[in-house]
Amino acid sequence: MSASFSPPPAALPSEHELVLKVIPMPGDCNANGDIFGGWVMAQVDLAGSVLPARYVQGRMATVAVNEFIFKQPVRVGDILSFFSHITRVGNTSVTVQVEVYAERFSDQGRYVKVTEATLTYVAIDANGRPRPLPKPQAPAQG
Repeated sequence: MSASFSPPPAALPSEHELVLKVIPMPGDCNANGDIFGGWVMAQVDLAGSVLPARYVQGRMATVAVNEFIFKQPVRVGDILSFFSHITRVGNTSVTVQVEVYAERFSDQGRYVKVTEATLTYVAIDANGRPRPLPKPQAPAQG
């Protein structure tokens, strides 16, 4: 494989919700010039919490990173788009899948899937213990 390998462009997932866009900066990269995996993980955790917050309606915590796959490196100046969708709602927890796409600084308009992850968030009370999710409100009758 040559150093100039470029993965085929990816289509953005129209069935998922765009929850975060961010541009990594030089302070976020390692000695090789790639963005730290830990920085990407932190951004995924933030993006992953957006949709569960609608269900939890209060404090929550990341309880599990069920899967995390780095598919391509992230580079300084990439425009990262984080798409999320809920895969499971339990009694106290919500599981989401997050997909991250990079729009390369030097190749605007083309997207490459760089990361995907599945995370679980749990609703917690004031003492940090799991609590039941609020029951969904029934639509008002008019």
